[in-house]
Amino acid sequence: MILPFLLLLNACVDRPASSSVDLGEGATVRTRFTPPNGFVRELDAPGSFGHWLGAQRLLPNGTPVMLYNGVPKSRQDVHAAVLDISVGTKDLQQCADAVMRLRAEHLFAQERFNDIHFNFTNGFRAEFSRWANGERIQVRGNECLWKGEGSTQRDHANLISFLDKVFTYAGTLSLSKELKNAGTTPIEPGDVFIYGGSPGHAVMVMDVAKHADGRQAFLVAQSYMPAQQIHVLKNMRHPELGAWYVLDAGDRLYTPEWTFDWSDRKRW
Repeated sequence: MILPFLLLLNACVDRPASSSVDLGEGATVRTRFTPPNGFVRELDAPGSFGHWLGAQRLLPNGTPVMLYNGVPKSRQDVHAAVLDISVGTKDLQQCADAVMRLRAEHLFAQERFNDIHFNFTNGFRAEFSRWANGERIQVRGNECLWKGEGSTQRDHANLISFLDKVFTYAGTLSLSKELKNAGTTPIEPGDVFIYGGSPGHAVMVMDVAKHADGRQAFLVAQSYMPAQQIHVLKNMRHPELGAWYVLDAGDRLYTPEWTFDWSDRKRW
């Protein structure tokens, strides 16, 4: 039986004309989005999370964001691009789930299977290495336990099966506790702006560019509620920046569907 309050905590409200316009036809995050004038992309080492995020393929320019049930998202004005990554057919992959999906996919591609683990809202640690060895998680009330009753393959289908379980019992509240505060350190791809709660929300930093004066610009991507395709967000307060935001510019980070404090930035 699925615990109702765990499901509630999983909710969120909850694959250019100038250098500052980012609606080009590039096939990946890195090739589609040109940094704003005066900013230079910070290149990440091959194999790093940042390099992997920048190489994520995008659907053709102008593609609408679709929900898990095949219906278009009610708002089609907030996104600059849609990632070519499945959303599934269940209302599971919402905001924090999309962040965990990107993290897990990178680790899976690196064959770092032991590093793929996330905490449920009740504190239970779900580990892909155990899932891949045939164990499955049973939920009884507010208690979870492992029981060996599944397939033992370390393939992508088994990863998705594992993540569906995680998405059911984890959310912004658990993820915000699991991540570490980024403080005032320079922003990095893979950083997460997150407000843990019910409702709560999370967006992931996909790319970073730096100005000679030290300022940093960055792209963010999200899913939302109901579950929907992961999409790169526009900067609707500063349309001249396209999809780029500038760190610490203004009192808060204003994304189209959620406002974060700058102190809400965390990382793995």
